[in-house]
Parts: sequence; structure tokens; C-alpha cells
Amino acid sequence: MDFQDVGLIRHDPERSCAGFTTVSTFRGKSVRLVDSEGVEVHRWDLPDMLGSLAYLLPGGNLLCSVQVPTDIPLMTARGGRILELSWDGEIAWEYTDPTQHHDFRRLPNGNTVYIGWRALPKDFAERIGGGIPGTEAGGNIYEDYFREVSPNGETVWEWSTAELEPENYPIAHGVDRGEFGHANTVCPLPTGDYLINFRNLDMIAVLSREERRLTWEKRDAAWGRPHDPQPVADGSRILFFANGAVDVPKPQRSWVIELDAETGEEVWRWEAGIPWTFYSHVMGGVQRLPGGNTLVCESVYGRIFEIHGETGDIVWDYINPDFSGFFPSARELGNCIFRAFRYAPDSPELNGRLG
Repeated sequence: MDFQDVGLIRHDPERSCAGFTTVSTFRGKSVRLVDSEGVEVHRWDLPDMLGSLAYLLPGGNLLCSVQVPTDIPLMTARGGRILELSWDGEIAWEYTDPTQHHDFRRLPNGNTVYIGWRALPKDFAERIGGGIPGTEAGGNIYEDYFREVSPNGETVWEWSTAELEPENYPIAHGVDRGEFGHANTVCPLPTGDYLINFRNLDMIAVLSREERRLTWEKRDAAWGRPHDPQPVADGSRILFFANGAVDVPKPQRSWVIELDAETGEEVWRWEAGIPWTFYSHVMGGVQRLPGGNTLVCESVYGRIFEIHGETGDIVWDYINPDFSGFFPSARELGNCIFRAFRYAPDSPELNGRLG
């Protein structure tokens, strides 16, 4: 896409959800908050390149990841150093694991859960079907592990994809065999369980923390490597970004999809009026806003837009003007955004700071 305009493209103040939105360029070195008019009202400067997401905690601190060196030959949304920054940018807490990637969340008990990579034993890797033959990462297939750590960095719980029966979870068609899963989401549920997502399996699942097993799962190759599932409607539904990175249908396009959390049946779908004008083959995020609107992060193009809950109209549209981050497979600097978040003026995260 040749960007003709950046910044705020559209704003319907009568129908959009008022608030402040995070704008954090993928592989950039800052996180910005913009208001409904697209004006920057606050900024955090980071000590290194952003690993993936950055979001606010109640009270106003920012939780984010930055990249650190690692021997693992995987790059996608790799961080390694999780930071909690004060409103003024001071480091309030940090934890380093060079294998950390994609998602991490602060839990109600003060612990932090995150996703990491680890090479699988050869005998286990040989049992994994699917994917493109010969595309292992440095001769290995890496599993995802989900680890919960206490504020002092002690591991208090862990589960990994090595606890699955690999024969039941072949890697999706057309995907490299470097990762068994490629988890991109670990979303805490009120039950204490986790809603998780495996891009390379086209699968959303619920992981029971206590039982250490998947208690619910839904897989659909037509989603095209999905991202960012989260509970909505008091947990009765699951909202997620369906990337559409598949051969059919053509031309490629993405969707926002909502599932019944019990049956897995689709109950709502949004796509652009001209379908191929909304597409992110990797990354992507969604957020259900108060009042029923939905915030969407079309990651690759650095676009954040808001869908009206009743009409499906776009009522807020913004393109990231910060072209300061290298996309892993590109030669030029770009404006990609891993995920974006909207906070109401009276939210606990803003704590009255911006009014």
C-alpha cells in the first residue's frame, strides 16, 4: 500500500467510543497514546526495540517487552525482556527470558504469564505431521511453553505443547515446520484458565491451569492463521482476528469473527465492504469496546480502526505515521503495529491523568 494519508483518517464523534489509544510501532522504540483526534498526549521511550505488545495496567504503568539477544533462530514477535514502566518511564519491574515471544499478561494475583520457545526432542518432533517438509528451524522444531512467574521471578506454573499428543495436531498446510504451535496469545480467564491461540495450527483453545490440559478447542483452516482471541459478552463469546492468510478464497482478505464460546459456532463476522481492502497476513488484534463497538488493529499496514456495533460502519480510522521499525521480512522501515488498545478517560488504567 502506498500511503497517501497518515494519522487520523476518519472520526465520527457521535458514534465512536471516546478514549485514548496506544500506538506502538513494531520494532520501534516508543509507545504513544493518542486521543480521539489522533493527537499524541503521552509517550514512553523504550530502552530497546519493542518486542511485541504494550498495554496499560490499572494505575497507569505500562507493561511491554523489548528485544534481547538469543540463540534461538526464530524472530517473529520476539522480546525477551518484559518491562513494567511507570507513567514517567521509570522501570518499576522487569523479568528477562531470552526465549519470550508474543504475548504476556499481568494476572490479578500480581504474577505474570508469558509464552516462550524451547527446542523439542528429536523423537517428539518426528511425530509432528504437516507443514512444509524440510523447513525446520536450524534442524529443530520449537515448542511453545506458557510460564507463570511471581513478582520476584520465581516460576510457579508451566505447561507446554510437549504435553499434547502431536499426532492429533498437525501443522497447517503451507506453514514452516520450525514451530509446533506458534502461540501468539495467552489470555487469562476469570476461571483462572487461559484462552490461547496457535497460529500454525489454526486453533483457539482453553487451557485448564489446574487440570493441565485443553478443555475446549476449535480449529478451522479457513481462519488463515488467527490472532488475539478474547472473551466478550460476559465470556459467552470469543472475539478474534482471522487473518485469512490462505490460498482460498482469493483475493486474500481478513475478518473479525465472534464465536459461541460453548459450541464454537460462528455468530458474527465483519469484513470490509471491498473485502481485499482489509488484510493483514500476520499479526492483528481486536478489542470489544464499551457500548459494543470493536477496535481493530490491521497490523501490517499500521492501521487502527473502530467498527460501529450496530451498523458495521467504520467510525474511527487511524494510520500510524511512525515509520521507524523494520518488519522482519522487509528491507524498508515500516509502520506495523502488533496490537492496539483503547482506554476510556475514566478507566483505571488512565487513573484520571488525561481527563
